Amino acid sequence: MSITFDFNGRVALVTGAGAGVGLAVARALGAAGAAVICADINPDRADDAADAIVSAGGRALAQHADVANRFQVSGMIEAGRDAFGRIDILVNAAGVFKHETLFKLDEWDWRRALDVNLTGAFFCTQLVSRVMADEGGGVIVNIASDAAYPNALAEGIGYAASRTGLIGMTIQAARELAASGIRVNAVCPGDVAEDDLPPRSPQPTPPDMIAPLVLFLCSDRARAISGQAIRIAS
Repeated sequence: MSITFDFNGRVALVTGAGAGVGLAVARALGAAGAAVICADINPDRADDAADAIVSAGGRALAQHADVANRFQVSGMIEAGRDAFGRIDILVNAAGVFKHETLFKLDEWDWRRALDVNLTGAFFCTQLVSRVMADEGGGVIVNIASDAAYPNALAEGIGYAASRTGLIGMTIQAARELAASGIRVNAVCPGDVAEDDLPPRSPQPTPPDMIAPLVLFLCSDRARAISGQAIRIAS
């Protein structure tokens, strides 16, 4: 049995929308009728993602933003509200990975992993949840990982630490935002077939196989699900 989703009338903000899981989710939301704010640190990739949705008959807005910069996050949220009037869905998919060991990882790469993967998601969640609370509720989905939860990587301690922190933030945010009608969940893929992540298995999961779970969590079918970290095994 196939499941279809209808997000007509809803507006979604997807970070990291220029590639990988973020792109797959943005396109799937657009195909399901949502107006999509496609945010990416690479302006060309943000434009390409938005153009693909519009070419397929949907509505989209490209936004160039570094989620680790609170002012840029605020700007992309206001641009999205100016264009579409509201924000109902947030998908925090932006992420960086440094393929390095504990012994060799330098401070800049450690801080960048935390800044993008964890602090960036915090900025987006904090600022967008304020908008959602004023609008009567919403849905937030964080793209985390099974790295260190529970599977240790051969290398990549900054990534593992930041993604595990994101799961903790998801659970806490779900508790605090429940009274505002906002659900928060995390999707924790195993090995994903993305250009900037080294494969950990012979058959990594394609990003478009992760998008349906994200859409389910964003839909009314999942209205009783919040504060969960759902693993997708490779």
